Amino acid sequence: MNKNYMEYNETAELLKILAHPVRLCIIKGLLEEGSCNVSHMQDCLEIPQSTLSQHLQKLRMAKLIKGERNGLEINYSICDERARELVEFLFKTKV
Repeated sequence: MNKNYMEYNETAELLKILAHPVRLCIIKGLLEEGSCNVSHMQDCLEIPQSTLSQHLQKLRMAKLIKGERNGLEINYSICDERARELVEFLFKTKV
């Protein structure tokens, strides 16, 4: 066992971010869809836009997702391979 648990900080932070059901659902949905805009996510999740925006902000700040502007909308996609692999493993689906 390694006594230097501080080297696990980054992995622990990733797990904390993904530990919320809405954020986990967002990542899983992005895996399935490839990319998606806020309106589509809001319709699927049936949560207020302000709540969705807060979750997207946390995922962006953790650099798990990225947004690309397309006219007036922003399409989000996963940009962190660890998050992709972890969610695929958790749901045992290869998307």
